[in-house]
Amino acid sequence: MPPILSLRHYNHDQIVHSHQHTQLVFGLRGQLDFEMDGRGSRIQQQQLAVVPSETRHACGSVSGSRCLILDIPDDNWLQQRLGHHSEPGRRLLEKPAALHLSPAQSQLVGWLAASPINDPVISEQGAALLLASLAGGCEPAMQSSPLPLAAIHAHVERHLGHPLEVRDLARLAGLSVPRFHARFVSETGMTPMEFVRRRRVQQGRELLIGTRLAVAEIAARVGYASQSAFTAALSREFGMTPRALRRESLDNRG
Repeated sequence: MPPILSLRHYNHDQIVHSHQHTQLVFGLRGQLDFEMDGRGSRIQQQQLAVVPSETRHACGSVSGSRCLILDIPDDNWLQQRLGHHSEPGRRLLEKPAALHLSPAQSQLVGWLAASPINDPVISEQGAALLLASLAGGCEPAMQSSPLPLAAIHAHVERHLGHPLEVRDLARLAGLSVPRFHARFVSETGMTPMEFVRRRRVQQGRELLIGTRLAVAEIAARVGYASQSAFTAALSREFGMTPRALRRESLDNRG
């Protein structure tokens, strides 16, 4: 079990994991892009993320983020430390959420972050005081709107013949790369580059069946550097070479 209170720095390297204890992540400086249960949020000063135990979550910060982390030992600790606040505290902690802090709560978080939290007395009592305050109420942070998937799909279709990077698609959604990646996986069930790859082979197959273009020309139109790379991608996706796909299409028409 990690210390109850700790200070952590996050960067552009995306973290995707879960843990057996409930965790609260308080923004101190910068912006931390968070994703839980298919919902994205941006944790910054005066905000926190509630991460219940066993909840898989993703987070990362393009420009760097500093946060105060509160790792809650267990229900017995809550009961012993919070007393009559323990029941509303449990309700607060049972669902993933992004919340706003009141000015007083934010001031308490700042005070704890500047305190010697490696001192067990300050850590234990400070965490209990903060949880008791949170149990009194927090406002939900604004929920993220769905990704503009139609615009993203249209952009990919227009640029299949050119190099496509996740940052280009993230820019369309107005999100950082880590947050966009996590949101895209949650909303579509695939990574952004997996989607691009699928559209390339699907469009390549359509051109093979519907036109008389040379295979090398089709490969270039859908973004492959060589005919052999295109052939390998088609074989993985459909189990057939370009020539076999064309022949099957002609046989079906005949």
